[in-house]
Amino acid sequence: MIEARTMQGNDEHPANDSKVAEDARAAGFASPFDRGAWFDLLAAHGFAGEGRVDAQGTHAGATAWLPLRRDKPGHFAGLTNWYSFSIRPLFRGEGDHAAALADLFRRLRQQAARLSLYPVPDADQGSIAAALRTAGWWVKAAPAGDRHWLDLSDMDHDGWWDSRPGALKNTVKRKAKKGVVDIALFTAFDPDAWAAYEAIYAASWKPEEGHPALLRAFAESESARGTLRMGLARMAGEPVAAQYWTVEDGSAFIHKLAHVEDSLKASPGTLLSAALFRHVIEIDRVTRVDFGTGNDAYKRDWMNRHEPLWRIEAFNPSRIAAWGPALKAFGRSMLGKKP
Repeated sequence: MIEARTMQGNDEHPANDSKVAEDARAAGFASPFDRGAWFDLLAAHGFAGEGRVDAQGTHAGATAWLPLRRDKPGHFAGLTNWYSFSIRPLFRGEGDHAAALADLFRRLRQQAARLSLYPVPDADQGSIAAALRTAGWWVKAAPAGDRHWLDLSDMDHDGWWDSRPGALKNTVKRKAKKGVVDIALFTAFDPDAWAAYEAIYAASWKPEEGHPALLRAFAESESARGTLRMGLARMAGEPVAAQYWTVEDGSAFIHKLAHVEDSLKASPGTLLSAALFRHVIEIDRVTRVDFGTGNDAYKRDWMNRHEPLWRIEAFNPSRIAAWGPALKAFGRSMLGKKP
């Protein structure tokens, strides 16, 4: 656990290392990636680079936090890893959140030459970039990824399913009718099911990636909160597909999925997805399903909304060390190249 240092809310304390308050939250829908516990987990598993900093700012009764890591001297980045759907500021208090965020970035200029944030949700990038500019940073914001999600609005499960592509609906109907895939759903952490998931992932089409210990700790903590939803598909008693989701605040989040390649003809992953969608829509009554980062073609079959994710690069003009990277970043923009 990272030791907290008390902030007094003035310029004598530029380090901004006060831990995120437990009741701090981001704007809009809640997310498992918008809680202090998530950042504690990342830090505990070695994702804080050269050190964690919970940047903080205050204004007129509002407090803003942004968990960061030191990538190298003078260069800070959002405290994220490949499991993170987003990085965005967290707030407490009913005051002026925009002013509190600008204060955060003003304080951060006292120790940082450069700041990198990714993935920033489309709904948040404008306010983050504006607060950075207000605080005196040079800012480069550009689309750098994709997010697919489902907006159910007033649709029930059957209405949503009717709106899906015919090929997907036909696949689910045909494969389910054969009865060769058995589906089990879990709403609490089950060690045997999780062991099966890890075995499936090891045998899946995915390259070696991730951090199994962190993901398991995350799943166990979400189970304790009552938000875990997990699915396991078996054929002839053998696990062949698994998915890990969570639900909260009217949203479902699809974190990880995997299947054994030689089981593809039976479409166990597709049948498992269909079962989990039905559960979170009919039982959990979610109104949104978030498929996280990435523009995989199959996501379009399940989702009806798409928007960019953003990368924000900010440079402190008072630090000479920022001038070269800033010139390079803005020069690429002028030439129409990606950052």
